[in-house]
Amino acid sequence: MHLSTSSGSERRVPPPPEVSDEEALDAYSHVVSTVAARLGPSVVNLKVHKHLSNHRQEMGSGSGVAITPDGYIATSAHVVRGTDGGTASFLDGSEHTVEIVGMDPLSDLAVVRAAGAQLEAVELGDASKLRVGQLVVAIGNPLGFGGTVTAGVVSALGRSMATRSRDMTRFVENVIQTDAALHPGNSGGALADGRGRVVGINTAVVSPGIGQGLGLAVPVNDTTTRIIAALMKDGFVRRAYLGVVGGPRPLPPRLAREVDRTHGIEVVQVVDGSPAQRAGIKPEDLLLEIAGTKLDRMEDLQRIMDGTVAGSTVSVIVHRSGRTLELEVTPAELTA
Repeated sequence: MHLSTSSGSERRVPPPPEVSDEEALDAYSHVVSTVAARLGPSVVNLKVHKHLSNHRQEMGSGSGVAITPDGYIATSAHVVRGTDGGTASFLDGSEHTVEIVGMDPLSDLAVVRAAGAQLEAVELGDASKLRVGQLVVAIGNPLGFGGTVTAGVVSALGRSMATRSRDMTRFVENVIQTDAALHPGNSGGALADGRGRVVGINTAVVSPGIGQGLGLAVPVNDTTTRIIAALMKDGFVRRAYLGVVGGPRPLPPRLAREVDRTHGIEVVQVVDGSPAQRAGIKPEDLLLEIAGTKLDRMEDLQRIMDGTVAGSTVSVIVHRSGRTLELEVTPAELTA
């Protein structure tokens, strides 16, 4: 396009100034690329196997996240379940033999270790601070393609995901739902916030027949970091079992004034034959307190349900149909 001056002379529109690739990145791209560069060296491609008689059988693959410099790697329990070892490969081409340190199918978390390796450990964040709509970045090895980066938002919080071990079913609470594209092989990989802190371990992909573009991640919070620490130390997790599925619910105004707080836990489901059912806890009950501890969120209940209360009879305060009741419950020892 030519522009004419009043004197009839022509002048050309000057070309746009040259900018570097980094300057050309918009804010969204800059965040994603920065997180990918930060976490890429810490996310591993796991290949696991099982030794059968005189040969080794390849069992599958997934992802993992380096959590300590001396070789500890967090992953999903279903990635390593039924196997006895494997290899971890990194973006720089290095590969290390890994042994299974411990796994907890009821939280779908596991820890493996690359003995003798020096790893770049990630920074763990706190999923309880996430907000719906917040940017998250997933890094893993879907379909065997190492170091794959996808991004999206937190679609929902507070979801529950059923896990199973032998004849025991448990619900992992406060699972993160995201629309960041996940595929088989992403399990065990990192879900990070915009500052590169790992806030979740990717664990499940919702199939296209159910809902497309949805993935789930086990949150990194006080409960799960204790599980990971127990796996690193003992190889297993001791926990007590109550047998309820629920979530936070605002308390009725009058009750809120009486107990001087705003939330309790609403019981959505009571597992048949569970300690909760034997104690008389029912769906739609509001759990206010257990063993002297106030309950505002499911994390509060999970924090109490460790191995120390298994087999002990404790008081539970519930609100039902306008009345506050005190029941006694004996949580059972739960083994995976």
